[in-house]
Amino acid sequence: MKRILNVLLALTFFAPAFGQELNCKVQVVSPQIQGTTEKRIFENLQKDIYEFMNNRKWTNDVFSLDERIECTFFINVTEKISNDEFKGSIQIQATRPVYKSSYSSLLLNYNDNDFQFRYVEFQSLDFSLQQHMSNLTAVLGYYAYLIIGLDYDSYSLNGGSPWYQKCQTIVANAQTAPERGWKSFEGTKNRYWLVDNLLNTQFSSMRECMYKYHRLGFDLMHQDVNTGRAAVLDALQLLKKVHQAKPLSFNMQVFFNAKSDEVVKLFSGGMPDEKAKATQLLNEIDPGNGSKYLKIQQN
Repeated sequence: MKRILNVLLALTFFAPAFGQELNCKVQVVSPQIQGTTEKRIFENLQKDIYEFMNNRKWTNDVFSLDERIECTFFINVTEKISNDEFKGSIQIQATRPVYKSSYSSLLLNYNDNDFQFRYVEFQSLDFSLQQHMSNLTAVLGYYAYLIIGLDYDSYSLNGGSPWYQKCQTIVANAQTAPERGWKSFEGTKNRYWLVDNLLNTQFSSMRECMYKYHRLGFDLMHQDVNTGRAAVLDALQLLKKVHQAKPLSFNMQVFFNAKSDEVVKLFSGGMPDEKAKATQLLNEIDPGNGSKYLKIQQN
């Protein structure tokens, strides 16, 4: 409950900074790259990213230790381009605790394959919202603000907007960077489009869903599971607007990458008519996971 109050307070006045926002676990692996030197480099990279994510203040809001956002960065380095330049992928996961329970709901589960960066051992990781200083810290900063934005959206309607706008600033700063993932013309599934869609009014009902799904659904299940499950179904109905406007959109895929298993488990415990409604809706708005949603009726 403290966390919810913090978010509401942050919307009304400037709060002093005390604790960091993220509790980020970092793992760097490089199975395709052999060598003692490289192993040491990647161990130091993992340590530096951990400190960069966890020791930096990303907002001016108040977070106690138990309110920090749990997230994981899994980096798979697949290619050594030069002595200090590497290529690979970064998988980002972030969770949100459900009120009065030990359960955490997955907010984000995304694998970014456009991850090329320079890293020099013992050189500080510098980051600024005013300029693109390095692709490594730009990517890390982008996902830090994205995670914070998603978390805030789940506690208050459109509460994540300031943090998505910072993501957009990072994207704008990177438009002349040689690395991929920042530009609209490079594809329809990258960092540019992910945050652009979040701030696009055509996706406003998705953000409303994000709020109602968590605050009016999962957070109230400690009082009544059936009422909470019905609220989640009502929240998911909002996604029909997005699907009709932007069928098979990137952001819908990202949403269900995090939520598909959760909704299967949730609605498998519902009444027959609720199972039928949920299955029909989910197959309509997320046909790519249709085989998963069959399990709702089978349980």
